[in-house]
Amino acid sequence: MEKKIKESVGTLLAHIIKVDNRDIEKEVPLFCEIMGQNFNCSHEEAEAFLREIVQKDYDLDKHIDIINQALCDDKISKYHLLEQLNHIIYSDTISEEDYKIFEDIKERLFKC
Repeated sequence: MEKKIKESVGTLLAHIIKVDNRDIEKEVPLFCEIMGQNFNCSHEEAEAFLREIVQKDYDLDKHIDIINQALCDDKISKYHLLEQLNHIIYSDTISEEDYKIFEDIKERLFKC
């Protein structure tokens, strides 16, 4: 389950980078820092995952469901995840779409 959660959290964080067509090189340090804090990923492992996820299609709903299953009763961890997502959003130019995505994810994470 740990591997699934790690993949789902990474996908959720990478989603903002991907949908905004952000400069991967600028986002790598922050993404790697967050993944290292949450899952003890090495910089190399987290960077490789980020580069992989922005190149492929994924089902964001599935990943949000996995996070919900793992953290259903852990609101503090959900808030922490939202804080990290917000940190990614604020790391570059912010758009209206970013806020819509954030609000949608927040609503879905707290539906448990």
